[in-house]
Amino acid sequence: MQEFLIPAMPFLAMALAVAAGLVLSWLIRKTVLRLNRRRPELQATSRVARLPLRLALCLIGVRIALALTMDDGGWRAAVDHLLLIALMASLAWLAVAVLLIVEALVLSRYSVDVADNRRARRLRTQMILARRIAVALVVVLAVGSVMLTFPAIQALGAGLLASAGVISIVAGLAAQTSLVNVFAGMQLAFTDAIRVDDVVVVQKEWGRIEEITLTYVVVHIWDDRRLILPSTYFTTTPFENWTRRQSEVMGTVEFDLDWRAPIEEMRSELRTVLDGTELWDERVGILQITDATNGYVRVRILVSAADSAALFDLRCLIREAMVTFLQQGHPESLPHVRWEPVQPAPARGTSRQPAAESRQPAGPQDSQLFTGSIEAIQRSRAFTGPGEEVFEDRDKTLSARN
Repeated sequence: MQEFLIPAMPFLAMALAVAAGLVLSWLIRKTVLRLNRRRPELQATSRVARLPLRLALCLIGVRIALALTMDDGGWRAAVDHLLLIALMASLAWLAVAVLLIVEALVLSRYSVDVADNRRARRLRTQMILARRIAVALVVVLAVGSVMLTFPAIQALGAGLLASAGVISIVAGLAAQTSLVNVFAGMQLAFTDAIRVDDVVVVQKEWGRIEEITLTYVVVHIWDDRRLILPSTYFTTTPFENWTRRQSEVMGTVEFDLDWRAPIEEMRSELRTVLDGTELWDERVGILQITDATNGYVRVRILVSAADSAALFDLRCLIREAMVTFLQQGHPESLPHVRWEPVQPAPARGTSRQPAAESRQPAGPQDSQLFTGSIEAIQRSRAFTGPGEEVFEDRDKTLSARN
């Protein structure tokens, strides 16, 4: 019986270690939840770390059980190496899960559903980028630690460290664009230039910042398209940020109307429309005439709203209300194209001016240069040059001399 139990001792110890790891992980999770029972959001986020915690504790227990029940040699070295690699991977998985839990706990304290959510959006942007940087570092460290467990790779690593200067230069030149985008993404996150859910105008497109990564930014366009731009775009190109300091904005509604437009009645109608809607934030609501040229009067309405989305709806509401008001109550104020008929010229020979009146010499005020009066006709003849009789007299003179 003892001879049978001795070979089975490692497997029995590993089974007990796995059971102990499962029980210990259950106890740790229950203790953490009890200590943070006032935070209901931890109940959902803690499930992310449940599986990697169990796996890490079970692997630690199995390694301890093998070390206590088996000698160094045989298949134990290979199994222990595989368990070490799996333990490193599970610990990296657990670290990533802890980062996700910390991010969720921090972001749950700052809601973005309130009116003034600038601080919450700034913290959300910084936490998301910080978590992604930390996850990348954890993965790199885990892969590097696994590679260092192989003796051949350790010797190769010593040789690579000797030429690290050349490799770093080559890698920097090869990944110059990517590194620039990475540093630009970090700059955007921690300089507060843009934040998640900011309203921006980029490349003549209006939208909201949906996601900020280390290399690119996703802009949610108003028509549900996504505009993906490199991070360097926001550090090198001017753009509009409508919610940089506050979300309140102002906008205009313009009309080109006839000169008979009832301005005072339009002001009264504007006040009625603004008082009857919740889109207006009661800051600015005025009507002015900004231009009066080319036969039209330009009427501009300036209004304000709590955010850009409400402003767009408010402008559309005012435009529709004013158009209906003018169409139904004051159609004469709508734009008109004016024209005047031209009297047709009298037929030739049907109506003549009296001879005495037509021969009346024109005064200095109505005499023209070469037409329109007798003096003008005489001036015109003076500019036509000598007549044919002059040339005939010149020819006769030349013939007599010869």
